[in-house]
Amino acid sequence: MSAVILAIGILLIILAVILIIADRIRTQRTLDTIEDMLHQAMKGDFQAGGYEESRLSKLESKLSEYLSSSSISAQHIADEKDKLKTIISDISHQTKTPIANLLLYSELLESTDLTTEQKENALAIHAQAEKLRFLIDSLIKLSRLESGIISLDKQKTAVLPILKEIVLSLKEKSERKGIELRLDDADALADIDPRWTQEAIFNIADNAVKYTDKGNVRLRILEYDMFVRVDIEDTGIGISEEDQTKVFGRFYRSRDVKEQEGAGIGLYLARQIITGEGGYIKVSSDGKSGTTFSVFLPR
Repeated sequence: MSAVILAIGILLIILAVILIIADRIRTQRTLDTIEDMLHQAMKGDFQAGGYEESRLSKLESKLSEYLSSSSISAQHIADEKDKLKTIISDISHQTKTPIANLLLYSELLESTDLTTEQKENALAIHAQAEKLRFLIDSLIKLSRLESGIISLDKQKTAVLPILKEIVLSLKEKSERKGIELRLDDADALADIDPRWTQEAIFNIADNAVKYTDKGNVRLRILEYDMFVRVDIEDTGIGISEEDQTKVFGRFYRSRDVKEQEGAGIGLYLARQIITGEGGYIKVSSDGKSGTTFSVFLPR
């Protein structure tokens, strides 16, 4: 009798071991399948197969459905980006020629024998055409950045040559206003996209010249452990404490500068670029005279 009980016990133990091994094999197969699904999804070439419930667990089936829907969504996003890229390119192309013609014909009008009133009208047309070109160019740049059509290509870059190009671009404008444009001769390397960083800092420096009627605009470089700091200091009208929290808003323009040229997009674009590079921008002013924008570029 005891021998029978012993034999039954041994059989039950063997059966339990077999069940445990079979369960582990099924679990391992499920994990392998899930790992393969995730690997395909990471490579971007996941395709749902003809899975059967007898072969796949409920978890595998749910994961397969999720990855399939995610793959379709990713494809839809890619398609929408392509459409947006085409629209932006069309806008850029279709508006370039008419605006160039407006500028050309207004310049031709200015060079002819006009009355004082006609001359003023021709100058006004030219100024508005320039403003329209600036606005469209800025909106196109912003749309490309925000939609991810253009990505920031970060690389170790010398900052001083970028600032020299900016100073050169603003030299004529500052001289017309009688403003001294200064650049401290120091250099440092930052991990940035040089083209877009130049765009960002130019927008800030251009504002500094625009809103400074006398005195100077100064650009300088300071080095920290984690960042390279670029200061753009001016002796202009200043920015109130209230407006300092708003100047980076899209299309925002304070009451103090409503009458001056501008679209309120330059600082917004600058912050988008610098933030995208892993940096940030600070502004300080007493609200009465002079402003300093500090651009922190990652090293």
